[in-house]
Amino acid sequence: MLWIALVDRIGSGLWASVSVLYFTYVTGLSVARIGTLVAAAAVVGIAGAPLGGRLADRLPLTRVLVALQLLRACASFALLTTDHFALLLAFSAAGSFGDRAANVLTKLYATRVSGPDRVRYQALNRTVANAGWALGGLVAAGALTIGSTAAYQGLLVGDALSFVAVALATARCGEPPSATRTIATSKNSLPAPRTSATSKNSLPAPRAAGPWRDRTYLAYVATETVLFLDDAVFKVGLPLCIAHSDRVPHGLAPLLMVLNNVMVVAFQVPLARFGATTAAARALLLPLSGFFALGGVAMALSATGGAVAASLSLTAAAVGFTVAEMLHATVSWELSVALAPDTAQGAYLGVHGLAQAAQRSVGPLAVTAAIATGPLGWSVFGATIAATCMFQHRLVRDRLSRPALSVLPVTVSEH
Repeated sequence: MLWIALVDRIGSGLWASVSVLYFTYVTGLSVARIGTLVAAAAVVGIAGAPLGGRLADRLPLTRVLVALQLLRACASFALLTTDHFALLLAFSAAGSFGDRAANVLTKLYATRVSGPDRVRYQALNRTVANAGWALGGLVAAGALTIGSTAAYQGLLVGDALSFVAVALATARCGEPPSATRTIATSKNSLPAPRTSATSKNSLPAPRAAGPWRDRTYLAYVATETVLFLDDAVFKVGLPLCIAHSDRVPHGLAPLLMVLNNVMVVAFQVPLARFGATTAAARALLLPLSGFFALGGVAMALSATGGAVAASLSLTAAAVGFTVAEMLHATVSWELSVALAPDTAQGAYLGVHGLAQAAQRSVGPLAVTAAIATGPLGWSVFGATIAATCMFQHRLVRDRLSRPALSVLPVTVSEH
């Protein structure tokens, strides 16, 4: 799966950095229409996380993943066939849906395969994914020096082909073990031995309650939406602060993105060991709150002083938010699974995926509000996320201190 993640992210890196340019120069959309297209596709993508998770609890995970990757490939190829706004909107929405659903299911696959080592596995996966983004971005940057329609279309074709390759590779992967399913290797093979909960004289255990009725988990997902705001800092906050500053060189913006990627590749795996258990992951929320607060203070300081001081403050903010990003990734991987019943991991992780999807909508608004209000806004921004870390630390305490909500699984044999 690590090689699959690398290929997937290389393809995504090819397209993500040039998509706006493609819609501008190749299909001729206006700025308003591009904004509408991106926003609408993101809204449709929100549904991909919970729906994909529910499907994964009912169908073989690898088959669902293959179908989603093929959907992404078809959506990318379809963009090449038209410059009609309505069709571009539909194809972009389909691709966004597949992307968010595949993201959740890839995490679920890693959870089922790696078991108690899921945090380290996810750290490796994230490191590989960041390397893939960087490689795809470098190729895209080279293609942009050509600037022709064929170059843009070639990047989109490369993106689509990466999804085809990922689908073929995923089809060759074995189905991971599941608490709700037992996979039989052939028609003549026998089901796995039944547990005491599924013996002849006992009734099947009831299904676990769904995530939409689990108030604690829903509150946890709401706090996760706030903690994912570091993404908006890098995609919107830092570039806008630099672009609207007459003291900071504009070339600092891509350098800070490179710094972020390099730090993640270098330190995500080593930092993962500090959240290898559920208790350790919860404990990380305390230093995590400190890094979020420091990042906000550094952004506030960047609005004062001369060119050197502002540049150093922005660099310190990038470092602080990157460390927070890595720590939160470790915490989130562990707690999102630990708080979910074994028999409904797909549904729960699908709901957890809503946090990232929602952040894509509210994050830019929160960051631009912080920019508009100056140093005080950035201080409040960092302090709010830090306070949310403390709230989440308390929120999950009672759930983690008592037995999990999951029930004994019902064995299902597939032929």
